Amino acid sequence: MSDEPAQPITGLRPGDVGEYVFLCGDPARVDRIAAPWSDARTVCEVREYRVSVGRHRGLRLTAASTGVGAPSAAVLIEELAKLGAHTFIRVGNSGALAPSLELGELVISTGAVRDDGTSTSYVPLGFPAFAHDAVVGALRAAAEARGVRWQAGVTWSLDAFYARNAVAGEAGAVEPMTFGGYRPPGLAERLSEWRAAGVLNMEMESGILFTLATLYGLRSGCICVVSDRTPWPGPAEIDFDQNMDACIAVATDAMLALAGGG
Repeated sequence: MSDEPAQPITGLRPGDVGEYVFLCGDPARVDRIAAPWSDARTVCEVREYRVSVGRHRGLRLTAASTGVGAPSAAVLIEELAKLGAHTFIRVGNSGALAPSLELGELVISTGAVRDDGTSTSYVPLGFPAFAHDAVVGALRAAAEARGVRWQAGVTWSLDAFYARNAVAGEAGAVEPMTFGGYRPPGLAERLSEWRAAGVLNMEMESGILFTLATLYGLRSGCICVVSDRTPWPGPAEIDFDQNMDACIAVATDAMLALAGGG
């Protein structure tokens, strides 16, 4: 073990992680990402963070869970970057805004609407959040090669899951998902505006990932499964697992290509 101080939140030290990192929200998804790897082992299991390392086709890889939202994701990205990680691909779930998206389809984010508070702690909102072009290109090529349904475009990256999601009420009215029916100001209008602007989907971590990666000279990208539609027609319309294996496979192919190992 290195004599250098451990990172304050994860406890990770130099040498614990690889330079190529898959990020996901759910700690359980770390095991699914790392399942094909050889010598896979968990090096961190603290709070919402589970971090595993292993080798796949000769490349040392890392899979790490961020938890839900930008604050916890920023902590992990900071600490992994300080330990030498330089290429990040987020593998996640998302809600569809674009009517053309189907459940289980994959969305490759080219950029993100920064609707979070964490990234504004680093840089004003006028600063764009965009994915690295090499990562976007690798994800596009991998999705095309696997023959899966996919689209690429802008993602709405938000902070509050319940305050920004809605269900379809009577006569098509948009109803909030918050406790007691609290209605966040402008919810229906915001959903309509981003849909009209061509924003494809919504999730909670790509904005901070793209912002930090750009500020720090890192490479980042994001590919998400469409697990639900917004507004939700009903509780049966969400499936966090549908087509996740394909999403992981595309991300893995892309990462190998970026590293020159695939």
